[in-house]
Amino acid sequence: MENRLVLHKHIKKILIIKPSSLGDIVHSLPFLNILRKGFPYSEIHWLVSKEYYSFLEDHPMIDRLWIMDKTKWKKPIFLNSTIKDIYKLCRNLRLEKFDLTIDLSGLLRSGVICMLSKAKVKIGFEESDEGSPFFYTDKVKGDMGIHAVDRYLKIAEFIGCNVHELKFPFAPFPEKPPILHLLPEKYIIMAPSAGKEANRWPPERFGKLAAKLPFPSVVICGLSESYIGKEVEKNANGKAISLAGRTNLKELIAVIKNGSYFISNDTGPMHIAAALSIPVFAIFGPANPIRTGPYGSIHTIIKKDLPCSPCYRKVPCNDWKCMTDITMDMVYETISKKIL
Repeated sequence: MENRLVLHKHIKKILIIKPSSLGDIVHSLPFLNILRKGFPYSEIHWLVSKEYYSFLEDHPMIDRLWIMDKTKWKKPIFLNSTIKDIYKLCRNLRLEKFDLTIDLSGLLRSGVICMLSKAKVKIGFEESDEGSPFFYTDKVKGDMGIHAVDRYLKIAEFIGCNVHELKFPFAPFPEKPPILHLLPEKYIIMAPSAGKEANRWPPERFGKLAAKLPFPSVVICGLSESYIGKEVEKNANGKAISLAGRTNLKELIAVIKNGSYFISNDTGPMHIAAALSIPVFAIFGPANPIRTGPYGSIHTIIKKDLPCSPCYRKVPCNDWKCMTDITMDMVYETISKKIL
C-alpha cells in the first residue's frame, strides 16, 4: 500500500498507543527510538496504562504521557466512572489535533481510541484482532510469524523511517538504588512469575535450581506474588533472596542490569534483561518464543518440543505438559553448558 505520509509532509504531533504490558512496552522502545530520529522536530505522545507510567516517566524521547487506568476500566463496578474517564481522555486527545496516531496494540479498545483521536492519519496492523483495523486509515501487514520488535518496525518502515539502527532507549533510572546495597556483589536474577499461570514453571523448581547454582539468586516478582518468591526461597537452601514488592519499576531495571544472567518464565522483566544485553535463559511452554521470546542472539530458550506447543488456546488446558515436563536437571544442564 502507498505510504499516505507523503500527503502529510509536516507531521507536527504523533500519538503512540501502547498501554501495556511491560514486555510489550519494552518491545516498543526501538520503534520509539527510530520514530524520534525520523521525526526529530515532531511532538511524540504516548498513551500508557497507569501501572506502567513510571517505566516511561521522564523519557527524553516522549513529550507527553497520557494515562489510562486499564485495571479500573475492566471492573464493572466502575462502569459509570469509566465511561466518564474514556470520554474525557478522548476529548482531550482530540484537542491535541494529532497529525498521526499509531496503534501498536491492535485491540478493539485501542482501535476506538485511535479513531477518536481524530488524527489525520491512523495506522495499525491489518491482521489485528477484535476489529481494530476498521478504525485505521492505513493498515500495515505486520506478519505474526516474526518477533514483536521486528513487527513494530514494519510500521516505522511504512512511514519512511530508517529501521537499521536498533536500540532500546530506557527512561532515566537510578543506576545504584539503595536496594543494591542489600544484595550480593555477584548474583543471578530469577523471575519465577508470569502474567498467565500457564506460563509459570513451578517455583519450587526455581528454588532447587538456585540451590545448585554457583552464586546466589535474587528473585523478582510483584508484591501480590510474594508467595512465589517465598516458595523459591524455601527450596533454595539459603541461596536465594526474594525482592517481591521491594522495588519500583525503575529500581527493577537497575537490579536486572547488575545481575550476571537471568533465568525466567515468559514475563515482562525478561524483556528488560534482554534489552540490557543480560544473557537470558527463558523457560517457555505454551507461548511462542519466536514472537515473544527474549530479543537477541545471546539468549537461550528452554522448552519441550511437543506437537501442541506453541498453543493459542483461550480455554485453559487441563495438563500443562509443556511446562511440567521441563525438569530442573534439564534447565540446570542447559545453563551449565552455556555459563558454568
